[in-house]
Amino acid sequence: MRVVLFTHSLVSCWNHGNAHFLRGVATELQARGHHVSILEPRGGWSRANLVAEHGEGALRAYFDRFPNLRSRLYDPERLDLGAALDGADLVLVHEWSDPGLVRRIGERRARGGFRLLFHDTHHRSVTRPKEMRRYDLSAYDGVLAYGRVIRDLYLERGWAGAAWTWHEAADVRVFHPVLGRERRGDLVWIGNWGDGERTDELRRFLLRPARALRLSGSVFGVRYPEEAKAELAATGLAYRGWVANYRAPVVFAEHGVTVHVPRRPYVQRLPGIPTIRPFEALASGIPLVSAPWEDAEGLFRTGVDYLVARDALEMRRHLRDVLGDPALARSLVQHGLETIRTRHTCAHRVDELLAICDELGVDTAAEEAVA
Repeated sequence: MRVVLFTHSLVSCWNHGNAHFLRGVATELQARGHHVSILEPRGGWSRANLVAEHGEGALRAYFDRFPNLRSRLYDPERLDLGAALDGADLVLVHEWSDPGLVRRIGERRARGGFRLLFHDTHHRSVTRPKEMRRYDLSAYDGVLAYGRVIRDLYLERGWAGAAWTWHEAADVRVFHPVLGRERRGDLVWIGNWGDGERTDELRRFLLRPARALRLSGSVFGVRYPEEAKAELAATGLAYRGWVANYRAPVVFAEHGVTVHVPRRPYVQRLPGIPTIRPFEALASGIPLVSAPWEDAEGLFRTGVDYLVARDALEMRRHLRDVLGDPALARSLVQHGLETIRTRHTCAHRVDELLAICDELGVDTAAEEAVA
């Protein structure tokens, strides 16, 4: 099967979590003998910011780590779609793609020759629906939505004729326990400040508990205002800036516990969508304590795979217990790993994708040569 992926960026994970998942999906498809072509726009904001802050060396490090995941840069206005889509069996278009390009790809699909799916991994369908209405999906075969509630929105609003739930998952080729690392701190959090969507939550579920317990540790992420950096400095946690996502397992291995603080739209309006961070943390074998979110789709075993803190006081208590009770920490790690490995790897998601392809009549036979 020949697969074409249009993504904002595969090379850069700077403020761009979708790259994590699609790297794993592309790698898994290649490993099964499928041909995968990846296209990303020239001058995309994630890649541009990564290079501006960390130089071309960050790109070279990516290519060293993922030598088989090369993407072609394109100009949306000049892209030769005939050449880009030649021989394709399946085309996936991510929702950060230019609306004009989304429409043009749909027009090509209307002539036949391949199956076409739109991939939505954001909360804009509920927080900025006017933006999503700009996308003409009339010729698309359907939508891959990373949560049931988003899938239902596409169908209820008539934005798509078909839609499937396709959660993100952990690339266990990258995310797995790393043994033998020296402990560098108690607590680690990897995530961006959140554009005001979780500022209060970060204070309640990360900063204040860390300060009250006098925890050591690290915070990684981008777009932290000076005010946030000052608040972090007062907690005893060190702000360390951007970290390449594929280095996260090592970072997790150097700390005793991590937390998940979902953005407000996912808590209030999109139950059942954890985003990719909990998948990757559990796959890396670190105990996880989460701020409140509703696992409406039963992805995990709450209280067994991870702990949930309803307020700052309970977060403080859970963090203290995990750090002070090795048996509890081991239990969380073992059960979290079990759930990821049996249900939530990129291999599982590729299985789901191939089942959708079969439903759409796509020939999913592997090719002899993989590029």
